[in-house]
Amino acid sequence: MVARLAHSRPAATRRSAFRSALCGALLGATAGGAVAGVNEAKEAAPVAVANDTEGSLANATEASLANDTDGNLANDTAEAGVALRAAKVLVCAAEGPQAIDHGRVLIQGDRIVGVGPAADLAVPDGWTEVDCGANWLMPGMIDLHSHVGGAFDINDTVYQVNSGLRVSATLRPANRALEVALASGVTTVLYIPGSGSNIGGVGVLHKTGPGGYEDVVVRDPGSLKVAQGDNPTRWGYGMSRLLMNYHIRSSMRAGKAYARAWVDHEEESAPEPARRLNLDVYRALLSGETQISTHTQYYQVVLASLRLLRAETGFDMYIDHGSFDSWRLGGVAKELGVAAILGPRTVLFPGSRRFDTDGRAEGTPWGFQQQGVELIGFNTDAPVVPQHELSVQAAMGVRYGMDDSGMGSVRGLTIVPAIVAGIDDRLGSLEAGKHADILVVTGHPADPRTSVERVYIEGEVVYDAEQEARRW
Repeated sequence: MVARLAHSRPAATRRSAFRSALCGALLGATAGGAVAGVNEAKEAAPVAVANDTEGSLANATEASLANDTDGNLANDTAEAGVALRAAKVLVCAAEGPQAIDHGRVLIQGDRIVGVGPAADLAVPDGWTEVDCGANWLMPGMIDLHSHVGGAFDINDTVYQVNSGLRVSATLRPANRALEVALASGVTTVLYIPGSGSNIGGVGVLHKTGPGGYEDVVVRDPGSLKVAQGDNPTRWGYGMSRLLMNYHIRSSMRAGKAYARAWVDHEEESAPEPARRLNLDVYRALLSGETQISTHTQYYQVVLASLRLLRAETGFDMYIDHGSFDSWRLGGVAKELGVAAILGPRTVLFPGSRRFDTDGRAEGTPWGFQQQGVELIGFNTDAPVVPQHELSVQAAMGVRYGMDDSGMGSVRGLTIVPAIVAGIDDRLGSLEAGKHADILVVTGHPADPRTSVERVYIEGEVVYDAEQEARRW
């Protein structure tokens, strides 16, 4: 595979007894209904699109209009590619038709060059066509909260604030946990520090496929990890909420001042600041190159996160976990432009002594959706929940109230986390010009009965259930 670009556009990836037990009850009815609402997309014009010079969408049903790896338009003499044909293609674009019946995806090199109804999108001469039969195609799944990318040999709780710590130094591509994740369709993850300190350090976005660091990295820095919750209160001598908020607020202010000093210098209006490695990530935050991923669960700490990390600093951040009664702050999150990446505790059952549920089971995806939050995704906090059970988080969301008529569960596994992480220019949907990270699945990905049959990363088959034993 070619090395991936380690940059992004400015901002605004085991079938357990539990999974098996869900099969009969979770999505027998909702999974089919979720896609039924978008079947009409088969009547639409081909979804194969390429951005023209004005940024609008132009039809691109010919492989000769594909972007090559340098962003230029490839010509008719470019290498032959592969055409995948399937009963259904889940496009998952940010806007527009979400699914195509009897669709085709054209792959040239490491990129998608065309997507559309098979009847309208011809296979270029010399290309290989792979008929996936009754299976479906979808983008690779993305998890923005994972801890299984490394060797577990990094201590992010030496200090309460570790802004300069980078977990990329411990990344172990294609380790066993990532191999299993890959076979489940998770092709990109955000590998981040733990939650034992207020600011754990800097994460890295990487793919789960084979290769070295340069092959798998998507972006470094992937995020700045902040923890608002009960875990940091146990640090060292113990911390109160007041002390935690002080540490976070003072660090954010210092980091923003440092980043602005560099901006002033680069604009030739101020001398060069002294380099402070522990604050360098704030330059990426100020420019919008990366985001704050904040471990924050229930109402009290989510409110503090929204206030300290978004309202006061203006940094791009997203709710991570968003458990229990956090959804009641959905209106505030929407107003501030903050997304919710939820999991793995997404259901609050009645009878809780701490939280009032009005006698009902409440799913946090349902709650945030009811409050008008549009960007709702899912995470596992792997290995808390195994990385390969990411799709189960979406299944739980639907089972406990999330409206899936607009394919919200599938979008929450694909395009939503890509948008939130600022990598949707290359990942998260099946559109021309994007990386060919594609799954061949037997049905709706949020139905626990669905299996992943084949995985492509950048146009290469990296897992095929027919050619090897299933990994869990």
